[in-house]
Amino acid sequence: MGIFDKLKNTAQQAVVSAVQSAGNKRETFTFSALPESLAEMQALPEASLDTPFQAAALTVLALCAYAADKNIGTEMLNWLRGPRPLNRMEISFLNDRFRDGKTYLPFTYFAGSTPENNYTPSEPYTIVVESNHVSAEEQGYMKLFIPCGGADDPRPIKLRQRGSDGKWFLWEQYLLTGVRTPKTADPWA
Repeated sequence: MGIFDKLKNTAQQAVVSAVQSAGNKRETFTFSALPESLAEMQALPEASLDTPFQAAALTVLALCAYAADKNIGTEMLNWLRGPRPLNRMEISFLNDRFRDGKTYLPFTYFAGSTPENNYTPSEPYTIVVESNHVSAEEQGYMKLFIPCGGADDPRPIKLRQRGSDGKWFLWEQYLLTGVRTPKTADPWA
């Protein structure tokens, strides 16, 4: 085996090891209150952004803030996105998702939130973030999953690691897709 083959095998083993270590991991985050400003969010211990799980949980909080106040939510999301703030198309997408009173969408990711209770989460607010065998397939990125009280399967969120300091930032979120209609808005309930 030549030196190139040894390097190639070492690199492949490192990738396999990283993917396996991401494995089926689950982290639970609990918040006594939802942040109402960027400063409040930045004061949370999760704001260190040392893990992709922290950035994913804070994204749910930022989306809740966006549902209440677009300006505050935008500030939070832009901070979570690091050097890549929201563009006009992404803001338009967010506005479209919250149209027609669908401000409950981000609240579907809290424990205890179901269509039957109109997506009213239990307090303290708890978010579970999971990884699986595909989470670390792309170097520098992590695809995680957040269980949703209005869907059968957890929803994905993709985070990117900044090379200069190892911090994790929001890259893409697929959290604002359709969910079961809350009981009060369901004409068939």
